[in-house]
Amino acid sequence: MENFDRIINRKATASVKWDMAESIFGERDLLPLWVADMDFEAPLPVKEALNKRVQHGIYGYSYPTTEVKSSITNWFKSRHSWSFSQDAILYSPGVVPSIATAIQSLTEKGDRILIQTPVYYPFFQLIQENDRKVVDCPLVIQNDQYHIDFDAFEECLKQGVKLFLFCSPHNPVGRVWTNEEQTKIADLCKAYNVIIISDEIHCDLVYSPHTHIPIAKANQDHVITLTAPSKTFNIAGLQSALMIIENQQLRVKIENSQKKQGFFTVNALGLVAMEAAYRDGAQWVDELLAYLEKNKKFVSSYLVQHLPNVKMIDAQGTFLLWLDFRETGFHEEEVNKRLLSKGKIALERGSKYGDAGAGFFRLNIGCSRDQLETAMHKMKQALQ
Repeated sequence: MENFDRIINRKATASVKWDMAESIFGERDLLPLWVADMDFEAPLPVKEALNKRVQHGIYGYSYPTTEVKSSITNWFKSRHSWSFSQDAILYSPGVVPSIATAIQSLTEKGDRILIQTPVYYPFFQLIQENDRKVVDCPLVIQNDQYHIDFDAFEECLKQGVKLFLFCSPHNPVGRVWTNEEQTKIADLCKAYNVIIISDEIHCDLVYSPHTHIPIAKANQDHVITLTAPSKTFNIAGLQSALMIIENQQLRVKIENSQKKQGFFTVNALGLVAMEAAYRDGAQWVDELLAYLEKNKKFVSSYLVQHLPNVKMIDAQGTFLLWLDFRETGFHEEEVNKRLLSKGKIALERGSKYGDAGAGFFRLNIGCSRDQLETAMHKMKQALQ
């Protein structure tokens, strides 16, 4: 059994999460619970594979071998009942660069691209930075959970949208979309000739009884699936990601765009870690999910007992919790100030994810229980 309770000192390791917190948030000695980066060691098979490769001593150009490709297809078949050809796989240094490539490959300046806020902020930043237009169809809260307003969704599609950037499972609100919802999305996008770019980087981190269903299973010809082992196995720094594109015409367009960018291959060690993770990491992921679910339940219970004015949107997936501070009586700016200066904890402000996120904060529970308990006590002190 993996010991997720073990606290590992990450300071002075050039960690964005830990070593850059002061420069980003303007306070010293912060407990960082912001960026989506867990504080757990990668699985032992990944570490062993990396150590073996490092000991070889030569780190020249590498390519995705048949073994790498088989580890990927076998993983998605066994974990998500999704089969696709190895030829459908393209590689990338990350999901965010993949989104940028898709935008540049499949749209022109001035084209409209649909998103659903609150959502991972690179979605709208990349649209704007590439001189495209954001079409926002905000998610709606009903019965303490986020949902899609399909009437509004279709009205947005009617505006001449070219791409829909879909987040599944959704970051930051933690929704795991049902088969019915995704079929409706896929059918509407097909009807209006809209290509779906589906960010499924958190696909392996879903809590029972919910199940992640790749939206490509509903309409493979109109979907580009973006994913990576980075969140699942905590290896984001190795920067190796996947684009799964079953439509050959779309795949060629993406490949041509990568050639224009000078993209050649991904990190040699990233490929080693990817293969080992997808081949031998299943048990570790199961243990991780059990630990994260206990962390999630702890936060929920703590809020009910000690901070009843802070509401938690029940995350169906991801290691990120979406907390609603709007009933505390404090504006988001005041909450942030208190968390940083009094509580000495760093969370992500909800407004970073669009106007629909104002008053919320995102909490990373991918840490030891001791760290999480400390953080919740600090949150209580900060709001007193």
